[in-house]
Amino acid sequence: MSRRYRVMLIDDEESARKLMRASIDWEELGLEVVGEAASGIEAINTIDDIKPDIAFVDISMPFMNGIEFTEVATERYPDLIIIIMTAFDEFEYARKCVSLPVFEYMLKPMVRSEVTQVLERVRERLDNIRDDSSEFDGDDGLSIPADINPTDQIKRFVEENYTDSQLNLAFVAQHFGFSSSYLSRKFKQDTGKNFVEYLTELRMNKAMKLAQNNTKMFLAASEVGIPDPNYFSRCFKKFTGKSYSDYMSEKRS
Repeated sequence: MSRRYRVMLIDDEESARKLMRASIDWEELGLEVVGEAASGIEAINTIDDIKPDIAFVDISMPFMNGIEFTEVATERYPDLIIIIMTAFDEFEYARKCVSLPVFEYMLKPMVRSEVTQVLERVRERLDNIRDDSSEFDGDDGLSIPADINPTDQIKRFVEENYTDSQLNLAFVAQHFGFSSSYLSRKFKQDTGKNFVEYLTELRMNKAMKLAQNNTKMFLAASEVGIPDPNYFSRCFKKFTGKSYSDYMSEKRS
């Protein structure tokens, strides 16, 4: 089992994510949990860095629920295998979303043996996809003329639209007709920053200005395109070294 596939856990309950990590023998299945998100918003913002092959998605999350995330993700990442996790009282609602290309719907709390069986089927699907596409180098998808530099246009587009909570690398790549991998490499080559760093910098610079104007955190979070205040708070502290409230207090004094 030489191929290893990447797994992302998307659930607003940290205990549920920890249990998933601990209860499944990922290595035995040729899988690796490479990232987590506590909301659909956080997942949309981090998925381009994590690059999962498989995503476990809780159906009930604040700010962007599992179905809303799946609608966005399946459009932008058509090869992503999505497994919806749902409580019993939400199961029928989940099953009604039959138009979504979800690999499996699983009841919480999930049974280890059932998860393992589903993941074995997922591996088979992914192996077949890899085998079918192994003759092709579809990484860029497009042949881009060397004299075209889209980066300035892309930067301007992001500056004008960064308050859209669904904006990420895949969204911009689709808008301009590039593959995500091409745009990621080209953007880093031309700017010295990866796309996520650039987008976060725009949002956090705006958030700092809002803090200086005593804007409440939940309003600032929504205004800069990260309406999940918990994820916004982590981004702000990582960027400034201070919590939003501390930063606001310092600027006020």
